[in-house]
Order: sequence, then structure tokens, then C-alpha cells
Amino acid sequence: MNQSTENRSNSNFQSSSLAKSKSDTEAKKELESSFEKKLVSEITSKFGDNVKVSYIRPLRMKIIVNQEYIVEIATFIRDSLGFDHAESVAGTDYPKDNKIEVIYHLGSYSRDDLAGHILALATNTSRDDARLPTLMNVFKSVEYHERETFEMLGVYFEGHNRNERFLLPEDWADIPPLRKEFRIKGR
Repeated sequence: MNQSTENRSNSNFQSSSLAKSKSDTEAKKELESSFEKKLVSEITSKFGDNVKVSYIRPLRMKIIVNQEYIVEIATFIRDSLGFDHAESVAGTDYPKDNKIEVIYHLGSYSRDDLAGHILALATNTSRDDARLPTLMNVFKSVEYHERETFEMLGVYFEGHNRNERFLLPEDWADIPPLRKEFRIKGR
């Protein structure tokens, strides 16, 4: 076999291997994605217009729910889908829209097929009267995360037994530091 035939042969083999590898990766992503789509579909079919799908990606899903239904939907997600704990709670201030979004990142210790999956359960509240129902009775792990969100963004969690200072000094008299209009004095 001459040099150019050997190069073409190697090139065809590499292209074939690359295509197979790419197709295996795409197939795996599609399979993972269909699993996530099935999970989100169970939520949307039960709660309809009270749930908006933000995104579905391999191992990651985000839904936005009306705050009136967050406890009911979180309970369903825990009891029916197996997401048994909140890994974290985050909040984002959107002053132009006059809202604060609170996001619960849910995971599972009890279901092996959910290992590595994160379901982001989000809801919004007004900046003017930032109040949401607590999810402490659904996920005990939110206790400190909700306290931090209360302190840093000023979201009051109704039913939470400790909406109080956690990280900031007790005499903190300024606005919550993660609100967009917060400015460090002297700068």
C-alpha cells in the first residue's frame, strides 16, 4: 500500500470513529434529555398553567411556578418524583421588573437514577413586599438557605420560624446587601 492510500485509509477510520463517537455522545444526550423531559412533563401535566418550563438540559431542568402553588408543587416533586432535598436556595433581584426570583436547587439522595440531576424550582415575588411561603416543611435543608435569602435580599418567608439575622451584624440598618441599589458606604 502506498503512502497516500494509507493516509486515506487512516483518515476514513478516524472520520468513522469520530462520527461514531459523536453519534454516541448525541444519543446519550438525547436519552438523558428525554429522561429530564419526562420528569418535567409529569409536573406540567399535573399543574398546567401554574408551571412554566425555563429550560431542560442533560442533568438540569428549571421550572418557574406561581408562588401560590410552590408548596404544593414542591411536595409533589418530593413525594412523586423523588427529589428529596434542597441543595441550595438562591435569589436574584430584578429591579426593572420589580421582582425578586428565588430558586431552590433540588436533588435526590434516595433515587440512583436521579444522581447528578438538579431541578431548579423558581418563583417570583414583588420587590415592594417580598414574601413567599417557606418550604421548610417540605425540605428541612432550606432552613439556613431561606434565612440567608431573607437577610441578603429581604425576602420574608411566611411560616419560617427564624426570619432573623444570620450573617450580617445584628445592628445592620441598611437595605439588604444583594439588592441592586445597595452601595458600600464611602465608595
